[in-house]
Amino acid sequence: QVQLVESGGGLVQVGGSLRLSCAASGSIFSINTMGWYRQAPGKQRELVATITSGTVIYYGDSVKGRFTISRDNAKNSVTLQMSNLKPEDTAVYYCNLRQSGRFGRLIDDNYWGQGTQVTVSP
Repeated sequence: QVQLVESGGGLVQVGGSLRLSCAASGSIFSINTMGWYRQAPGKQRELVATITSGTVIYYGDSVKGRFTISRDNAKNSVTLQMSNLKPEDTAVYYCNLRQSGRFGRLIDDNYWGQGTQVTVSP
């Protein structure tokens, strides 16, 4: 049982910046991966960025050089700093936490926030 609460979505003009934050609570293991995914209308969900508890980072190709992900392990929080925003960044952004399955299950447990809308206007 993990809960993720997102904040920071909103409206921004092309070239602007926005910061998304996500705080996790509940039964969180010390080793986990947190990140952000996004989904635009009619599109598949897309990985934006992930960061492990050991701070290994992966960025989707479309956001490399523009977005920065960071985390605070002590607070179980993750932040996405988005810069030089483009209209194609418009989507609902979802915070994600993945960790080893409970009860010794081999499949990881995967948790999602409720999503926050990011709209980039031309």
